Amino acid sequence: MTNRVPLGQLAKVFLRLGTTAFGGPAAHIAIMDVDIVQRRRWLTREEFLDYLGAVNLIPGPNSTELAIHIGFARAGWPGLLVAGSCFILPAAFIVGLIAWAYARYGTLPAVLGVLDGVKPVVIAIVAQALWQLGRTAIKSTWLAVVSVLAIAAVAGGVHELLVLLTAGFVCALPTLGARGTAATALVATLTSTPHAMTLAAAATTVPFSLTTLFVVFAKIGAVLFGSGYVLLAFLRADFVDRLGWLTESQLLDSVAVGQITPGPVFTTATFVGYVLGGAPGAVVATLAIFLPAFLFVALSGPLVPRVRRSRFAGAVLDGVTVASLALMAVVTWQLARATLIGPLPIIVCAVSFVALVQYRINATWLIAAAAVVGWVSA
Repeated sequence: MTNRVPLGQLAKVFLRLGTTAFGGPAAHIAIMDVDIVQRRRWLTREEFLDYLGAVNLIPGPNSTELAIHIGFARAGWPGLLVAGSCFILPAAFIVGLIAWAYARYGTLPAVLGVLDGVKPVVIAIVAQALWQLGRTAIKSTWLAVVSVLAIAAVAGGVHELLVLLTAGFVCALPTLGARGTAATALVATLTSTPHAMTLAAAATTVPFSLTTLFVVFAKIGAVLFGSGYVLLAFLRADFVDRLGWLTESQLLDSVAVGQITPGPVFTTATFVGYVLGGAPGAVVATLAIFLPAFLFVALSGPLVPRVRRSRFAGAVLDGVTVASLALMAVVTWQLARATLIGPLPIIVCAVSFVALVQYRINATWLIAAAAVVGWVSA
C-alpha cells in the first residue's frame, strides 16, 4: 500500500472531523473532499469519487462509510477501524451528553420550548432533503410510478422492508426484458395489504430489553439505503408504531438532536438508546446501528467494480432508493400533521424550507435561531 498514513494522524484527522463536521452527509462529504483530497492529498479525486460511488451501493450512513473506506485505503484494516470509530465517537459522546440532560431536565418548560421551536425547522430540513434527493433519484417515468405506488403501500401499512425489496426487484426485472411482469408484480404487491404483510401500530407496549434494542438498530443499519433522513421512517415504524417505546414528540426530539450535533446523523440512535435504556442503551444502540457499515465496507470493496458495471444491480439500487424516499415522504407528512399546528410553526417551517432551497442557508444556523426563539418564548 502506497502513501500509508500513521494511525495516530488518521485518528487525529477523523476525530476533528467528527467533532466539527456539521450539516449532514452532503456537507461531510464536501468537507472530506477539501481536507482529504485537496489539502492532504491522501487520495486522488478519482479515488475519492470511486469510494463515493461505492458507498451509494450499500446500505448505511454514506459519509461514515466513506470515512471507513478512506481509513482502509490509507492504513489497511487498522485504519478502517480507526477512521470509522474516530468519526463516530465524538458525535456519539456529544449526543449522549444531550440525551442525559434531556432525560434529566426534559420536563422543564424552557427545554420544551427549545425543542418545540426546533421541530418545524426539522420538518423543513427533511422536506428539503426529500426534494433534492427525489429530483436526483427519480430518473424515469418508471421510477416515478414505483415511488408513487411505494408511497401508497407505506401509507396503507405495508411493512417497509417488503416495500424496499419489492421495489428493488421490480425495477430490476425490465433489465431482463420483463417489464410487463414487473408492472404486474409491482401493483399486486405494493397495493395489497394482507395481515401477513402489514404491521399496524402496536396495541400494547412491548417490554424494553437491550437485546431487542440491539436487534432493531442492527436491522436498521443493515437495510437503510438513501439519506440518513430515511432513518426517521424506520425509527417511527419500529419504536413508535410496533414497540411503543417512543412517542411522536420524542421521535422528533431525537431527530432535532441529530441535526444540531456534528458527525453522522445516525448518532440519533445514541439519543434514542439513552432515553430508553440509559448509558447501556446508548452504547448498545450506537454499536448496533454502525456495526453493519463496517462490515459492508469490509466486504464490498473488492466487489464494487463488478457491481457498478451491472445493469441489474444498478436497477435494484434505483428501486430501493426511490422506495426509501417513499418511506421518508410518508413519515414527513405524518410528523408535519402532528407538529405544524397553528400559524407560527407553519410560518417557521415554510420560511426555513425557502431558506434551505432558495438561499442554501446552513441548516445549523436555522436550528440555532429556532432554538433561541423557542427558549425566549417558553
